[in-house]
Amino acid sequence: MKTCKPVIFLMLLAFVLAACATPAPEADGKIRVVTTIGMVTDITQIVGGEHVSAQGLMGPGVDPHLYTASESDVTKLSEADVIIANGLFLEAQMDGILEQLAERKTVILVGETIDPTLLLESPDYADEFDPHIWFSVPLWMEAVQAVADGLAAHDPAHAADYAANAAAYLVELEALNAYVHEQASRLTAEQRVLVTAHDAFSYFGREYGFEVLGLQGISTASEASAADVQNLAQLITERQVPAIFIESSVPVRTVEALQAAVDARGFDVAIGGSLFSDAMGDWGTPEGTYIGMVRHNIDTIVNALLGE
Repeated sequence: MKTCKPVIFLMLLAFVLAACATPAPEADGKIRVVTTIGMVTDITQIVGGEHVSAQGLMGPGVDPHLYTASESDVTKLSEADVIIANGLFLEAQMDGILEQLAERKTVILVGETIDPTLLLESPDYADEFDPHIWFSVPLWMEAVQAVADGLAAHDPAHAADYAANAAAYLVELEALNAYVHEQASRLTAEQRVLVTAHDAFSYFGREYGFEVLGLQGISTASEASAADVQNLAQLITERQVPAIFIESSVPVRTVEALQAAVDARGFDVAIGGSLFSDAMGDWGTPEGTYIGMVRHNIDTIVNALLGE
């Protein structure tokens, strides 16, 4: 793993390692799980069921590429029985602390349990993979199994329950995958061009037959240059791409600059809507679940590219 270790991070890490030696027992007997991104939290709540108390660190609109652990996060991590994260350098600023905690407690990095031959290489970081695996529903089904297996290994007494919960959820994800393919089929191959704020949708493109173009790289830590904006604006104009998309966890300014650059070339490109990329929607809404998020994204993409 790569690590990002400013001085304050090292101080927090030392605190965690000292504190996690004697975690207090959970009063209701549930396994205390701390998760990172909302998509992982969603899996954990579904698969863990009544045996798990899951608490996510990163809520709606939070960018995991740039997220750093706060003092309260450190306390939560120190008191957790199990920590579940995406891995694959998505939670870049927390990479070192997750690595250290894995030496002392159960840490499940769902992306790193997937067969590497199924992963895409990262264009931003040498020897790393693209971490945005949830955009392929079949790959995210592998993550569901990883959570079930990890919880079962930590808590063998309830392994059958975790397996049953995962199996039921996987049936729902099979139906979701069929829905995304069905919606995508409304577009011709030439219409399947997805332009977004950052390069998060490559797994989506591979799975569902879209050409994906992002202004920023895989990590939002990189910035789009003026040349990037102009080059993409030229492509959009030449190919008459009808819509481009903002993302809920990425500032809109670069996409608005792209729209202005296209307009300056005499072509009117719409902002087709906001997609959920590195974070889900608000808790309690359909988009605050993985299934709801995926349905929102594919509906938004297809309707905008069809001009509906």
